Parts: sequence; C-alpha cells; structure tokens
Amino acid sequence: MKNSKLMDIIKDGNMVVPIYFLKNYKKLSLELGEFVFLMYLYNLGNKCLFDPGHFAEELDMELAEIMGLISSLTDKKFLRVEVLKNEKGFMEEVVLLDDFYQKIGIFMVEEVNKEKETDHSNIFEVIEKEFGRTLSSMEYEIIKAWLDSNISEELIREALKEAVFNGVSNLRYIDKILYEWGKHNIKTSKDVESMRNKRMKNAEKEKDTDIDLDIVDWNWFDEDE
Repeated sequence: MKNSKLMDIIKDGNMVVPIYFLKNYKKLSLELGEFVFLMYLYNLGNKCLFDPGHFAEELDMELAEIMGLISSLTDKKFLRVEVLKNEKGFMEEVVLLDDFYQKIGIFMVEEVNKEKETDHSNIFEVIEKEFGRTLSSMEYEIIKAWLDSNISEELIREALKEAVFNGVSNLRYIDKILYEWGKHNIKTSKDVESMRNKRMKNAEKEKDTDIDLDIVDWNWFDEDE
C-alpha cells in the first residue's frame, strides 16, 4: 500500500488520529502502514470483531496486506487476537488493544522522565532536598529568575554546595555567591574548581594566617582584587 493512500485515509477526516501518536509513532518502531492500521483499530474501540475482510474493504487494501499488518503488530505486541464469549454467549474472535494502551502508557512515562532530566523543575527538587523543606513561592520565583538570567543549573548546584557546606540554608546566601561568581566570569563547575584550586594554592603560601582556607570554605563576599 502506497504512503500517499495511507495519508489520504487520515486526511479524509473519517479517522481520528491523536496528535501525540502521529508525532511519536516512529519512536515506537512502527511503520506508517502499521501506524495507520493501528489508528483504524483504535477508532473501533479497545475490542472489535476480528474481520480481516472488512478491514481490507474499509481501508482499500488487499487482504494479504491486512493479515501482514495484524501479524507484525502482534509480534510487536501492539495487539492481540483472542477468542472470547460475546454478550449472547457465543464464542467469537476479537482484536484487543490492551497491549497497545499499556505500551503507550510506558512510553509516555519514559518520555516524561526524560523531560524531567533536562527540565528546570529538577533544580527545585535538588534545592528542596538539600534544605530539607519545601520551597516557598517567593523562593521558586528567585530560582526561576536565576534560570531566566541564563545562570545554569550546573552553577546553581555548585553555589548550593557552598551554602550547604557552610551550614546556610537560604537562597539569599546562594544569590550572593552567584553574584560574586558572575563578577569574576565564573560560569561552569570547571570555573568554580579552578577558582577553588587557586584559593587553595594562595592559602598554602600564607604561612602566617590563622585561618584555615578550605577548598570550598571560602568567603566569596570579602574578596579583594
């Protein structure tokens, strides 16, 4: 069956195709023909009578093509053909889409989890975990302002480490750290590490100091150029 004919089936308006499925069918390892046939069955409901001849007539396809699609979709675990008792007590062959819904559900959860890995909400959760409490709406706005100012989550995490190490659990302290780092063009974790190493080397040279300048316990706010 030609792809143009498949697209005509979708465009004629007689088949409802969820945009989500249309955008993601390739990610589900479906061929276009498999996708269209699956959407045809989807429009018939979760359970429909197994009638390959009727399917072929409705989709203007050869019976052999329909049987091939049923076979491939069964192998890919998108549908099942079973013999069940109907409402009148008679046994009949039906097509079930339970596997399709289950597969879509798993796929959607995986997609959401992938988005969370790169979504800004991740940094909110990290800060809440370190602070041991839920952030206020004002704190959410402050963090969002950092992100909107192109301060990376990577740098925010480093500033958070500084705050937690020094026993400070408020965003005002982190904001000051980020401000000072911004003045010194510190934008990545590598920049922070370089600054810490530099401070450590300077500390080792200060023989007369009574202050232990730890690699992370540096007062960024009293720094002299």
